[in-house]
Amino acid sequence: MAASTSTAASANIMLAIFEKKTNSIDLYRPLRNYVAFHYSEREAQHIEDDLQTLKQLRSDLERHSDPSLTARRDLFQSYYRALCLVETRFPISSDPDHVNTLSFVWFDAFKPKLKATQQNIHLEKAAVLFNLGAVYSQIGLSYDRNTVDGRRQASHAFIAAAGSFAYLRDNAAMKASIGSSTTVDLSVECSGMLERLMLAQAQECVFENTIAKGSTPGVCAKISRQVGLYYEEALAALSVAPLNQHFDKSWLAHVQLKATLFFGEACYRYGLELHEKEEIAEEIARLKTGVNALTEAKKSSKGAPAQILDAISKLEANLNRNLERAVKENDRVYLMRVPSPSSLAPLPAFSMVKPMSMSEVLDASKEKMFASLVPDSSAKSLSRYTEMVDDIIRSQAEKLQRASELTRIRLKEMELPDSILALEGNLTLPAHLKEDVEAVQISGGPAGLEAELQQLKDLRRVNQEMLVQTEELLQKEAREDAQFRSQFGTKWTRPQSSTLTKNLQDRLNRFAGNLKQAGESDGRIERSVREHAALMSILDSRPIESALPSLARPIMSLDANEDAIVGSLKQSLRQLETLGAQRAGLEDMLKEMRRKDDILPKLMTSTGSHEDLFKKEITKYDHICEEIGQNIDAQEQLLLQIQDQNDAFSAIFNLEDYKASREKCYKQIEAAIAKYREIKDNINEGLKFYVTLQDAITNVKQQCSDFIMTRNIQCREMIEDVQRQVAGLSFQDNKTTAPSNSSYPSMGHQSQRSYPPDSRPQTGYYQPPPPPEQPSATGYGQPPPYGGSAHQPPPPYHMPHASASPYPQQQPAGHDYGQPAYPGWRGPYYNAHSQQPSSVPRPPYTIPGPYPPGFYKQQ
Repeated sequence: MAASTSTAASANIMLAIFEKKTNSIDLYRPLRNYVAFHYSEREAQHIEDDLQTLKQLRSDLERHSDPSLTARRDLFQSYYRALCLVETRFPISSDPDHVNTLSFVWFDAFKPKLKATQQNIHLEKAAVLFNLGAVYSQIGLSYDRNTVDGRRQASHAFIAAAGSFAYLRDNAAMKASIGSSTTVDLSVECSGMLERLMLAQAQECVFENTIAKGSTPGVCAKISRQVGLYYEEALAALSVAPLNQHFDKSWLAHVQLKATLFFGEACYRYGLELHEKEEIAEEIARLKTGVNALTEAKKSSKGAPAQILDAISKLEANLNRNLERAVKENDRVYLMRVPSPSSLAPLPAFSMVKPMSMSEVLDASKEKMFASLVPDSSAKSLSRYTEMVDDIIRSQAEKLQRASELTRIRLKEMELPDSILALEGNLTLPAHLKEDVEAVQISGGPAGLEAELQQLKDLRRVNQEMLVQTEELLQKEAREDAQFRSQFGTKWTRPQSSTLTKNLQDRLNRFAGNLKQAGESDGRIERSVREHAALMSILDSRPIESALPSLARPIMSLDANEDAIVGSLKQSLRQLETLGAQRAGLEDMLKEMRRKDDILPKLMTSTGSHEDLFKKEITKYDHICEEIGQNIDAQEQLLLQIQDQNDAFSAIFNLEDYKASREKCYKQIEAAIAKYREIKDNINEGLKFYVTLQDAITNVKQQCSDFIMTRNIQCREMIEDVQRQVAGLSFQDNKTTAPSNSSYPSMGHQSQRSYPPDSRPQTGYYQPPPPPEQPSATGYGQPPPYGGSAHQPPPPYHMPHASASPYPQQQPAGHDYGQPAYPGWRGPYYNAHSQQPSSVPRPPYTIPGPYPPGFYKQQ
């Protein structure tokens, strides 16, 4: 019998269980060989430390290296968790593909000559659990139960021992019993009996503390009766096979006497309570029942400890003393009929203990040992669980999204909360209208059109002044030429200015016509701005919402319940917003749970059905799924309530008329935006036209200046030549006085080079310096190619353009300037009469074109 007594002589004797013994085995080599063969040598090297740790744990278990009970307890817990990891990664059996060189040997704790030998890890795990419960029982017996704290600690230790034996019965006993060689101590029956025995001793410690605290007789009776019940359950298991032939008879005697002792104790305490209530008849019956039970128990007390027999004798004396007192009082005073024992109800009992849950203590899912070894079966199982979780997350997320979308649609149909905001003056434009209005206001708005119209006028004036200046230059040169022609008569053989400037004059005339047409277009723009000023004035409102109609309260109210209706509707909308925020939080919670949901450690330590594990783990999502369902149901009810409230709100505040006024205002804003954009585009086209025309006029003006400068030089040369002829001087004698670039001979050599006035080559008077891109020409058969200046002053109004060079600097010589003034305009502005390009003669000058190719389109 593996039993031990308490150090306190006055305390009742209790039992502790001794550990099972085992033979030494080497776990390191077989497990390493398995990894090297089925995985790789690299993996075997990677788990080297884990294998060494496992080997050390088994060695410490065999050798009792640390006599401390708490150290042994921790050793068994650590080793059991390691065995759970080994079980899922190393199949141990006689199969050739498994770890088949390991055999575990364990001896029976109650009959050490018996042993079990198995090639599976279930025997090892069951034996470790048995020894864990045995160590807990020894720890409980080691405390001094003469003190309150000692009894409390002892009770906790016995509760842990009961939990260990219960865990053995539920998780390992059946698997260990299937082997070819088993022992009774690891059977389901034995582990269940030991669990009841440990609970009885834990409840007994509680009873001792209850007596020490001076609790009422009724409380003490209930607690002591539960002690007896636990002992009776253990006695029932010991009285039948296979335990009745396995344990020493002293075990049976000990448990039987304990069961009777605490039954008699319950009768004694319950009798005290009945005496206080003056229920003497039942008291007599209870005391007689207790005395009879103790008397019968002493008849089969052979082999029982003396301490228990002494306790029974003392309790029997107390019962008889109270029974004699109760009988006398009943005979003299109460004269009650004593009920028969069979008619009495069972004594009340109350349990203060239960087996400690060992699932968390023995949970190996947080252990890192052998973490790198993941069998294919476990990986596939994890994938299956992941799919299950993903299905839940996806379905719940879709429910949340549908609920949010339904809310948005229903509120839009009811035009909430816009109608509430309109009542409070917090109006808002639709997003697209608001963006368009802001763009108009940023660009200056209708008020800024006047400044742009003035800019058009300024540019037109500048272009007009440049045209006048250019024409005056040509007219002045023509007058001077006519004056010399009148003075010198036939000797003035130079071509007339009107002949040479015809194309320049034509171009200037066309520019003047364009300016006239542009002025007419500017006038139409100004009239359009004035005509639509009232329409566009709404765009200058800041904020634009101030231009919208407001939702007013009814002029007359019959029951003055407007505020109540508005208040209830606003409260419902706030509740709806709260539900929406809850949905967002629930969705985030789902994603966070999914992110943290890693069951691989549990999967690697689970030895049962993976489907059972999945069903258990997937239940963690039940709570949040239930919350999502409640949220959606609450929203549906709230939307129905809001619909009713909004109907009442619409009727009282005449919402339909307000909607009509608001839509009318929206259309006015849209029309104002369209008209503003039309006018703005026309003004921009005008500005572009004037800037482009200014460049063209500047170019022609420069050509006219170059032409006049050349004519002036020729004029001086011809005057000198005519004067020489009149004076009869020789061109040869005055050669050094002639200009180096003149084609006429000097007056000092007239005798050698004398030309009649009508036969002198005429083009020599009009030849300007050659352009830089071509060599100097000596012939006179074509008009001079007047080139534009390479450096021209910038126009007074420079408009930005998308490209780096909005107007190309070179155009074909035949470009026509007689195009409509404002090409490409939308609307009625700047539509000039169409002209045929063939009707305009090709200009004789090679000059840069003032406009990009195709700038002017026929209108």
